Parts: sequence; C-alpha cells; structure tokens
Amino acid sequence: MKNFFANFKGDAFGGITAGIVALPLALAFGVSSGLGPSAGLYGAIFISFFAAFFGGTPTQISGPTAPMTAVSMVVIASIIATHDGDVNKALPYILTVFLLAGLVQVGLGVLGFGKYIKYIPYPVVSGFMTAIGVIILVTQILPSIGYYPKEDIEYVNQFKPQAEELILENILREEAGEGILVLEDFKETIKRAGELQPEDIAKESKTLAKTEASGVLGTLKVLPRAIQNINWLELVLALATIFIVYGFKRITTKIPSALVALVVVSGVAYGFGLGYRPIEEIPSGLPIPNFEIITGFSFANISPYIFTAITLALLGAIDSLLTSVVADNMTKTKHNPNKELIGQGVGNSIASIFGGIPGAGATIRTVVNINAGGRTKLSGMIAGVMLLFILLALGPVASKIPAAVLAGILITVGIGVMDYKGLKAIPALPKDMKIGPLKVSSEVLIMLVVLVLSSVWDLIYAVGIGLVIASLLFMKKIGDLTAQRSDVKPLKEEAWSDETNFPVALKEEVFIKHIKGPLFFGSTSDFQQLAKQIPNTAKTVVIRLGRMQYMDQSGLYAMEDVLVDLKKQNINVLFVNLLKQPRYMMERIGIIPELIPTEHIFKDFNSCLHWIKTNVKDKY
Repeated sequence: MKNFFANFKGDAFGGITAGIVALPLALAFGVSSGLGPSAGLYGAIFISFFAAFFGGTPTQISGPTAPMTAVSMVVIASIIATHDGDVNKALPYILTVFLLAGLVQVGLGVLGFGKYIKYIPYPVVSGFMTAIGVIILVTQILPSIGYYPKEDIEYVNQFKPQAEELILENILREEAGEGILVLEDFKETIKRAGELQPEDIAKESKTLAKTEASGVLGTLKVLPRAIQNINWLELVLALATIFIVYGFKRITTKIPSALVALVVVSGVAYGFGLGYRPIEEIPSGLPIPNFEIITGFSFANISPYIFTAITLALLGAIDSLLTSVVADNMTKTKHNPNKELIGQGVGNSIASIFGGIPGAGATIRTVVNINAGGRTKLSGMIAGVMLLFILLALGPVASKIPAAVLAGILITVGIGVMDYKGLKAIPALPKDMKIGPLKVSSEVLIMLVVLVLSSVWDLIYAVGIGLVIASLLFMKKIGDLTAQRSDVKPLKEEAWSDETNFPVALKEEVFIKHIKGPLFFGSTSDFQQLAKQIPNTAKTVVIRLGRMQYMDQSGLYAMEDVLVDLKKQNINVLFVNLLKQPRYMMERIGIIPELIPTEHIFKDFNSCLHWIKTNVKDKY
C-alpha cells in the first residue's frame, strides 16, 4: 500500500489531467455509438478505474476509443434494427454482447494469450486503423451539417411501403409462432393488419430510413439530399470546433484543444441562445446497474453475436497492448500483457453492467497521464473518479452541449486515427507479386483489402480476411525463400567460425548480433529487444544479415525503430552481408543511407573487421 501512494502527487495530477482530456471524447464516442453521451461517459468511468486497478500497465488510461466505438456502432445498429428500432428493447442484448466481450478478454488473459497479439501483421493493423478513421470521418458528416435522415419526412415516406410489408411479415411470423396461422383462413391476419396505426408505420419507416443511411455507404447515398438540407448553424458550430481543435494546438499543447473547443463553442452557442440541437440528456446521479442483462440472459438471443463479442474482445486487446508498448517506451518499464487483458476485461464487463460502451487503452490519454506525472495505477483510477465527479456535478450542464460540437471533435479524431505512416509507404514498398498483368506489393494489397472491406462492408470480416491473406502470402514467401527456422531471439550470441580471431582487446567495445532467418511480423518483438542486450561499454554494433533472406513491412519498421534508438545512443551500426530483398526494402524508406551509410555495409566479415581495427579504439 505504501508503494501504491509513493507517487501520489504525480498520479493525482496525471489522473485529473487525463480525466479532463477524456471527457469530450467519452461524450463524442457515446453519441457516435448510438447509445448516447451517457454511455460513453459511463464506459470511461468504469473502464478507466477497473482496468487500471486490475491491469498490468501502471500508467495506462483506458476508456472508449475510436476502433472500439466503430465496431460497437455496427453491433448496436444491427441489434437495434432487429428490435423494431427500439433502443430500450435492444439495450439488454447490446450490453450482454459487451459483457461477453469483457469476459472473453479476462479469459484470454487467464489463458496467457497476451503474448500472441504481436502476430497481427502491420498491414492488417494499418488498413484497419485507416478504415476506422474513414468510418468516423464519413459518418460524422451528416450530424456536422445538421441532417438527420429519420427527421426528413419526405425521405422517411419513401420507406412506408417497405415498412408495411415488414410489419405484415412480423404479424405472420407471430401467428406462426402462436400456432393460429391457417392458410385457408386469414381472418386473424386481416384483423391484426387492420389494427395497424399510422404511428406504427411511421415509426418503422423512420427505423428503416435511419438504417439505410447508416455507415459509410449509407451516408454517401443520402449525402446529396443532406447537402440540399444543410442546417447552416450546425455546420458553423462544427467548423468552429474543428478550427479550434487544430488552431489551439499551435498556441499550446498543455491544455487539451478538444476540451477548449468543447467549452468555447458550447458556451457561445448557449450564451447567445442560438437554436442549436443539443445532445441527449445525461441522467443525473450515480449510474444504475442494468441487471436485466444477467437475469434475462438467453443464449439463443445472443448466439448470433458471439463471434462479434470475440472480435470486439480481440480488438480491445490489440488496441490496449499497443498502447502498453507506447507506455513502456516512455517510462522505460515492461508491462504484463496477460494481466493487462484481465484488467481490460474486468473494466469492460463492469462498464457493460452500468450501460457503458466498451473501450481499451487510449494512447493519447496515456501519454498525457505520463507527461503530467502519472507513474502508478492510481493515476488511471483517479481519472475514472474525476469523470464520475464531472458526471455528478456537471451532468445537467453537459446536456446542453451542441451535437454538432461533438461531431466536429469526432471528425478530428477520425483524421488523427488514420495510419499515415502506412499510407505514405504505399508507393515505396516493392511490388513483389503479380495479379494478372499487374505487379503489386503484397503488403499494400493486404492493407487496401482491409481498408476497403472495413469501410464499406464489415470491420470484423475484413480483419479476418486480411489475416488469412497475410498468412497465405507469408507462407508462400517463406516457402520460396527458406525452410530455415527464424532465429532472431535475444539470446546469448555464439561466435561464428570467422569470428574466432576477433581482437580480444575490442570485445568490450564491439557487440556482434546474428540474425538467422526472416525478420517478419512474428519475430519483430524479439528483435526489438536487441538494444537491451548491448553492454554499456559497446559503442559499435555489428549485425550479421547473411541468413536473413526476407524482411516484411513489420520487420522493416522494427529494424528502423532499433536503429533510431541506437543512433540516439551514439552507437555505430555496421551491416555485414546484407541480402538483396532486405536491402531493397531498407533503401525504399531511407534506412539506407540515412541511418546506415553505405560505407557501413560490408560484403563479408573480414572487410568489416578491417574497418573495426582501423576505427574502433580500445577504451576498456
């Protein structure tokens, strides 16, 4: 307990700052998900507190994130659509899926699956993250211009015939279930159909209109109509928000620009009595648990969504553990991946019971926490308590926030979450496969497949297809290049035969590393441990690459990261026997000659040894 409060001042400041940063995003993600701002706030409160308390990354701040919200949005929309568009009817089923996702995460952590997350190839992650950005960006166009399809009467009326047909189908289905449907006599059917009220048809029409205009394709379909019905006040509020988010960063980054935009634009809109559209009302008081998801649990009702829950759990695991790596690099610590999965699972499970949307480790909030002084799990718990305080004290005030302001914040989130590093690399990556007469890069192909399918079809299936393609292409390449088992692990090096005559006097100053096999997405984590192997006395590192026949994009960036770290430490790196494919990859993104000059690349070890004898002095 003493260690728990050892850094109380730093943790308190870090947690409070991270909580304030999380507020606008929590509200925005809640609105975007379809469950309302309170769902985002509840998710941020409970996930932040419990993921920190039970997790394995001391400085991690968790809560709703862009990827988790994008997938949740799809889950929520599909379940609401199957419950006549009634959120209240669908809510127990939605929260049950979120609860299952949290329990799956706990199971993954208990079974020790945390270490396997590293096997997700970079192009799959890149395509997925860019797709998340596209989805958020496109789907926020309509609310940012003040157009809501289900409120456009002319548009809704187009769905009346379909609504009547759907209602009639439901009547027939109910009668079949009750055993009163008789083909020779449709008296009961006619009676029930005659009892239909215009309000029922109108309600079903609105649900169909909203569903038809959802997602990227739905938004693009209805966009011409939306442009003809722009609400200029809403558009101005959204644009003002975007301008402040980007503009305030140029003044200072110490105060979160999203929070400044939220306060300033909302204050002006409310203060001047502008007739804007506010967000849904945030309930006052403490969050109330929804025990119906436990008491009314039915496996038959949620069985269609089990795969979705597993995918949501895996996405949250990847999202969180990537943030954990960022936290490790900043604090020079090492997280416990399995414990982190358990913490995230517990947080998501409890959040679901209280009606919160699922989340994961949030990179920006974690970085803010660390920079503000957070060092232990107390910081994440304080962030959750801070958000609870805001809910209790400022809930009625937050309900006055314009919907367009949150849409503007989400647009900036969508722009920021895209993987620009991966996109910039598209023209540079080598075209290593043929599709008919066309030569294309396999890495780019995987990324684009995931990006396109995620954006216009289904996030979950897109990632699965991307993984399958990546695995097949990888197996083909390795089968073509080598049957030798990869060996880039950070083990104690054994001298090769041509190293036996290495000068004894220089063994303290020079560290030799052998890479025996391909450097690919499954071995990058071990390779990145290279810097930790190097003795403090060594100022020159020799990397022998004669047996590294192949390097993929994940391996390429892992190599770049290691070389950048070594350069910061003023350590010279020498390459020996660099083969054609890895060299081509490194030349394409500038590792050669920017990080490794051509004069530091040797054909064999003897020529490298000659350089060492000439340039390295015995200091120890």
